[in-house]
Amino acid sequence: MTLRDIASFVPAKPGNGMEPGGWAVEDLPANFVAAASVQVVSGTLLGQPADVRFTPVGYRWSHSDGALVESGGPGAPWSALGQREFSATDTSHVYAESGEYTVALDVVLRAEYRFAGSGWRSIAGTLAVAGEAQRVLVGTFDTVLTNGDCKANPSGPGC
Repeated sequence: MTLRDIASFVPAKPGNGMEPGGWAVEDLPANFVAAASVQVVSGTLLGQPADVRFTPVGYRWSHSDGALVESGGPGAPWSALGQREFSATDTSHVYAESGEYTVALDVVLRAEYRFAGSGWRSIAGTLAVAGEAQRVLVGTFDTVLTNGDCKANPSGPGC
């Protein structure tokens, strides 16, 4: 069985998210998070009812400034990582100049198949599924919004 044989089994497009939503500050990390999970697609394979299971094994964010960020995981929001906003993450990127950029996400999937009731069998190779490209507006900022007094709560958002 090859990846060509399962071409009619189409996995869902991954979500392409970021923090902050749609914008970034020049010279500070923007955090990118993919939404992709294991999925099973049912159909017919070689004339028999079958399932194909797609498992994410890699993530690639291609930034229009030429940067490529690759990760074995989908990334996570700063809050889930226990990190302050604008902290570097495994999936973050720093834009050196103001402007409008695009970020394309490809999720690399491993595929397995099974016929009615049988065990899962691996298919050699991987395939990449593209998410929607995301627009990022990058600028410089002199004022930072905070959630309260940074002296009283130095780990608060924006501090």
